[in-house]
Amino acid sequence: MSNGFFRVPQPYNEPVKAYLPGSPERAALKAELARQSGEVVDIPLIIGGKEIWTERRYDVVMPHERAHVIARCCVAGEAELRMAAEAACRAAKTWGAMPFEQRAAVFLKAAELLSGPWRAKLNASTMLGQSKTAYQAEIDAVCELCDFFRYNAHFAAGIYERQPENARGVWNRVEYRPLDGFVLAVTPFNFTSIGGNLPGAPALMGNCVVWKPASAAALSNYYVMRLLMEAGLPEGVINFVPARGAEVSRVLIADPRMAGFHFTGSTEVFSGVWSAVGANISNYRSYPRLVGETGGKDFVFAHASADADALAAALVRGAYEYQGQKCSAASRAYIPASLWESVKQKMLALIAPLKVGDVADFTNFMGAVIDEASFGKITSYIDMAKASPDAEFICGGYDGAKGYFIRPTLIRAKTPDFPTMTTELFGPVLTVYVYEDAALEQTLALCDTSTAYALTGAIFANDRAAILRMEAALRDAAGNFYINDKPTGAVVGQQPFGGARASGTNDKAGSELNLIRWVSPRTIKETFVPATAADYPYMSEA
Repeated sequence: MSNGFFRVPQPYNEPVKAYLPGSPERAALKAELARQSGEVVDIPLIIGGKEIWTERRYDVVMPHERAHVIARCCVAGEAELRMAAEAACRAAKTWGAMPFEQRAAVFLKAAELLSGPWRAKLNASTMLGQSKTAYQAEIDAVCELCDFFRYNAHFAAGIYERQPENARGVWNRVEYRPLDGFVLAVTPFNFTSIGGNLPGAPALMGNCVVWKPASAAALSNYYVMRLLMEAGLPEGVINFVPARGAEVSRVLIADPRMAGFHFTGSTEVFSGVWSAVGANISNYRSYPRLVGETGGKDFVFAHASADADALAAALVRGAYEYQGQKCSAASRAYIPASLWESVKQKMLALIAPLKVGDVADFTNFMGAVIDEASFGKITSYIDMAKASPDAEFICGGYDGAKGYFIRPTLIRAKTPDFPTMTTELFGPVLTVYVYEDAALEQTLALCDTSTAYALTGAIFANDRAAILRMEAALRDAAGNFYINDKPTGAVVGQQPFGGARASGTNDKAGSELNLIRWVSPRTIKETFVPATAADYPYMSEA
């Protein structure tokens, strides 16, 4: 057993590569895109470090070329889910007892592998399976995931170092134990980095995990699992089980050993998990930790003093990058009447040249939305806005012939409660409500109360007094709040991410606030010379 107090390497944010014409990273990524486009990967379950093959499988397709199959993924049934829970519990004692520096080394090595030889593979699989452009894949599948692994190790070391005060003759210690049972991680399609962090963060803290990835992200998430295995992750620490949500609920959420649930996804699903846990509460070994980041209806609120050029650029990037399929995407905007015409014309000028299509064509700004269900929901709202007297359809449209393509769509709502102002669409649709300049306070109140969500939001103003008023009025409306910037693009180590209200538990992924949820502290008091008497001096009469 080692006896050093080891210092985790200083974390840093992974530099974002530009993929400029003629660059080596562009050539490598193009080659990997061609290679992955020409194969169909068979994806097994990975339970206890072993590949498990099932009869039930589904096709993973490119959203931008929906007839093109890139993988066939096995689906776990009840037997395999139980097997995964058993494997996690079996591995827990050994992994939880492993010295922290050994656990951290696995994730630090994974970051270095991802930064180097695995970079093109993770980027290409994210581009093809989730229809991300090269830049959107780079900042997600490589840079943010590297950041999670490095900064989590740094923050975890800080937690372990935090110890109580001591009295004379007494040594007080706090042991940060893993949770008593397994952690269930359910991850979304839209960020490969979240796919790696949701199982990875609890595992770093000594927990063993059952990981259900989103079906559409199965290929990139499978490669994340393989990356961790190459980095030395022991068998059973993370168990990779693509499965149907109903079976996961029936088997794993009802399991008495489920000690934690780490989730990113819809508010409805997370609320359902809370209900299921509540109904099953008397059966658990311990109260499960429920940590979730859910929906959003993220806003940009402009003051009359805002810079119109900066505002227009932020709205276009914030609303339409990655087809608006970010929890943080700008989805509603409040713009004063004095700025609206100028901002609208500037936005239309920025939108007009943007291309939508195959992400392997690096000249495209956007790919396709993730699947047919998403395409159908978003386009139904576009059609409704086109037909409604309460909205002005400014630009946009869609074409589902080859892929699930929706162009950057801009709508002006004539009423602040128009459905596209209040409903989470998760697509490239931005709705603007134009308010009278004199109605600033009333409109701030509308922004704060129009939806149940409180994930991200941004304000634009150059008037410092106005910034102060807006920041105060919208204090509870967003867990990540931006001043003169778009509401997307939180960076690990700089802007810990998460929201409250119907947007989740606000446990801030990529920070120690999240990691602390995956430990169960034990306080230890050691008295060096114990008392030998039962009475106290005050009891004497003399």
